[in-house]
Amino acid sequence: MGPYATQILGDLGADVITIEHPAGGTYRGMSPGPHQELSGIVLNLLRNKRNLSLDLKIPEARDALNRLIQSADVLVTNLRPKPLARMGLSYEAVQALKPDIIFCQAQGYPTDSERADEPAYDDTIQASTGMAAAFLQVAGKTWIAPTIVADKVSALTVVYGILAALFERERTGQGQRIEVPMSETMTAFMLVEHGAAAVAQPPQGPPGYARALSPYRSPQRTADGHLCILPYKPSDWETIFRAVGRDDLADDPRICHGYARVAPENFDFVYGQLQEVAPRLTTAEWKKLCLELNIPFADVVSFAEMLDELPCEEHPVTGAYRVLPQPVRFSCHATGQIRHHADVIGASTVEVLREVGFDEQQISNMLTSGAAKQAARMTVKPG
Repeated sequence: MGPYATQILGDLGADVITIEHPAGGTYRGMSPGPHQELSGIVLNLLRNKRNLSLDLKIPEARDALNRLIQSADVLVTNLRPKPLARMGLSYEAVQALKPDIIFCQAQGYPTDSERADEPAYDDTIQASTGMAAAFLQVAGKTWIAPTIVADKVSALTVVYGILAALFERERTGQGQRIEVPMSETMTAFMLVEHGAAAVAQPPQGPPGYARALSPYRSPQRTADGHLCILPYKPSDWETIFRAVGRDDLADDPRICHGYARVAPENFDFVYGQLQEVAPRLTTAEWKKLCLELNIPFADVVSFAEMLDELPCEEHPVTGAYRVLPQPVRFSCHATGQIRHHADVIGASTVEVLREVGFDEQQISNMLTSGAAKQAARMTVKPG
């Protein structure tokens, strides 16, 4: 969640500096890639960031970090409370260096809970916040979603929390500590719809949004492939069933009468009938029909097909790579441009140390002692 949150902030124009141990983080090898320090995943996760490589166990490296904190607007960390305290990086210690800093602490569990110092990862958070159990209701087996949804949703929460805190500081001059526990973030995320009737007290029904939990809520198998067809309004359901010669379904009260089709007890029937009639037409015929009837539909697109649509950039070390989109489009603010390709470990170390006031001899001493690591500088594409 930390790398993704800071990627978004970097895309929005922030000068993001990552602090990394000389040995590197495990996320650099999260997938195969063209370079041992630049996996396919981190080519985008580390874009628009500069890498400062420090061994914080060495006093000179700690001094460098302290100077950097004094120049920063925001500090983002996903270390747990005890490791932060051991490193002298509690909010109180950081605030003493920079009173108006925005200190964002993202971790698995709230700092005031018994689990504050327990390790947490995407899979365990999915399990503990209802997602794995939701698969049990749908498929009869617990599953972990095939995307790191807890990390990424928490990263988005980090971003909007930081932006809100910066806006508050602009108005009041006051910095603050932000805490983003993954467990609470995903609890809120999952219960938006799955709190359902159980949110009312006393409960008006069981938790769980029936439409999302129907095993029939999936793309439909057509005569020659798959398509996601989504009749939504009452008229959509009626016209689509009449179009395939199922007037009986178009007239069925569970489908055409008011809100009956969205009653929890009817979702499986309604979506099941759509699955049953879908093989009557080819994918092309369904798309033509949906366009004529103004009914939402979508092709079932693979990851490879999605990637083929993305533009390429030329990385100075690895060569061409696909650039994942920055999805917000502003009319008056250029965002999403690659101002700085993903650094190898220590690629920006000397540059950043100079910026925070170290002279050439001090930098040389830090590199010799191992307090800092320097890598070959990479070309920066002009913004």
